[in-house]
Amino acid sequence: MGAVEKAVPQAPVISQTPIVALLGNPNCGKTALFNRLTGSRQKVANYAGVTIERKEGSFNSPDGHAFRVLDLPGAYSLSAHTPDEEITRDVVAGLRAGEAAPDVVVCVVNATNLRLNLRLVLEIKRLGLPMVLALNMVDVAKKRGIEIDADLLADELGMPVVETVAVQAGGEKSLVRALELMLPLAVSKPKPLAAIDAVSVEDTQREVRRILAAVSNDVHDTGNLSEKIDNVVLHPVLGPVILAVLMFLVFQAVFSWATVPMEMISGGVESLGKMLGALLPEGMLRSLLVEGIMGGVGSVLVFLPQILILFFFILMLEDCGYLPRAAFLLDRLMGGVGLSGRAFIPLLSSFACAIPGVMAARTIQNKRDRLVTIMIAPLMTCSARLPVYALVIAAFIPDRQVGGFMSLQGLVLFVLYFAGIVSAMAVAYFMKRAMGSRHKQPLMLELPAYHWPHMRNLALGLWERARIFLTRVGTVILTLMILVWFLSTFPGAPEGATHPAIYYSVAGMIGRALEFVFAPIGFNWQICIALVPGMAAREVAVGALGTVYALSQSGDDLAQSLTPILAASWALPTALSLLAWYVFAPQCLSTLSVVRRETNSIRYPLLMAGYMFALAYVASFLTYRISLALIG
Repeated sequence: MGAVEKAVPQAPVISQTPIVALLGNPNCGKTALFNRLTGSRQKVANYAGVTIERKEGSFNSPDGHAFRVLDLPGAYSLSAHTPDEEITRDVVAGLRAGEAAPDVVVCVVNATNLRLNLRLVLEIKRLGLPMVLALNMVDVAKKRGIEIDADLLADELGMPVVETVAVQAGGEKSLVRALELMLPLAVSKPKPLAAIDAVSVEDTQREVRRILAAVSNDVHDTGNLSEKIDNVVLHPVLGPVILAVLMFLVFQAVFSWATVPMEMISGGVESLGKMLGALLPEGMLRSLLVEGIMGGVGSVLVFLPQILILFFFILMLEDCGYLPRAAFLLDRLMGGVGLSGRAFIPLLSSFACAIPGVMAARTIQNKRDRLVTIMIAPLMTCSARLPVYALVIAAFIPDRQVGGFMSLQGLVLFVLYFAGIVSAMAVAYFMKRAMGSRHKQPLMLELPAYHWPHMRNLALGLWERARIFLTRVGTVILTLMILVWFLSTFPGAPEGATHPAIYYSVAGMIGRALEFVFAPIGFNWQICIALVPGMAAREVAVGALGTVYALSQSGDDLAQSLTPILAASWALPTALSLLAWYVFAPQCLSTLSVVRRETNSIRYPLLMAGYMFALAYVASFLTYRISLALIG
């Protein structure tokens, strides 16, 4: 069925750039359509709850008309039950201070699940705003035998209906044409929300049923491929085994696949460092460039391949539709500690960074569940920890096979990630009991159909991760490395000094002062120096170690990479203690500020920093002392 473009009444042309709001149920393809319209690289994922704030972009139509586009969080109803649904309701209804209601609302619906999507469409229609219905995923619907009469649906709803395929090039063209036709429509003022609330759910469902009977064959193939796969993937015994195997293979690949590109980057950094060292005369500038910047930034940059490999698999599992199944599989486990499986989505987001994980907790209805999820999200092993793990593992864990097929280094990395998950569950169990809440809410989550990952989405996702990492390397990490170099260089060593110059520097004084606190867990003053800038961003600790140890070396030692230097400088118990520290490492300042914003209280970020520091210290102390007793 072709796209339908209904004529609209003529009225004065809108003089300002019209605002187009995209909204609909979670997982209907809003963000993919937003990216297609604006060329934006916003995150696209195949499960509910990713779009947690409204995002804005712009585009020009073929006729030269400019549009502003808002991508709103997914919602099932204007009767908001979660903070993200409140954002959508307030924007559409014009309730946000200083922000006008949108000029046109595009209701994006999943053509494979029209029954669920139409309820929200009918609610928004009662606001009286100009609307277009984007019938998305029509290609998937046709493959599943679902036929929808778009012309009749447009007549039933009294609005233009267009077919879109947001994941395909040109799949947005029919929507752009419809928006151009909407330009002459006078902007309507939204009706009060009270008028919406007055309509019962039962009445809405009866409208929905009548429309579906008229416009769709409503075919549901109980034997479709997705359901056949789910019979295995969601099996109570096989399902968790499949999930564990997948995660194990991912961490094996992080080390085994990244070896060659990491060696190439490391070799390039070393060559550049040697070249600069040969070209520049002895002095401050050479020290800054070779030891400060190349020694610090270069030691972080080498871990880019491992980060991209990790997110390659995560994005693949997202896009194919597997991750919401993982939420259902973990619902029983998480229910045992008093959480819903819906917390899986924020916790999964925290593997990239705790900040989006904390913000994604808005999708959780229960206030206590939402708070507990925020408090444990930083215990998930974020990508900033990966450079630290990879550095220490490469220096102290032999690169050998276990059982003839498993990498020992990959196995250790898997254990570290698993330790973060187990500790998060333990903290959640304690917090829920301390709050006096034992009630478990049932998990309700729409399962998308399986499909092959879209290469464009995958490429954009990987590029975004690389861009974020490289931006941090070129801004935050570079700035901190220059600061660390400055503090590690001045005031310099006195005449006749018996230690490296850094020992007498400001950074050396700070490190030796902190050593009194951290010596019981095996940390020397060089590690203590690295912990301080690591508060701004955890991966900075690797760069700081690179700078500190570069300034502690001389002659040919500067040409060595950081890994053998650490292997020669630390004992194994110290290395294991540092790994244990970073499983629970106190949060970076950016995350604490977001927790302050999300909870509207200073109490919770302070509590988070306090309990994570205590856990990190106790875990490192036990690891160090037990290792000393066993290793000697």
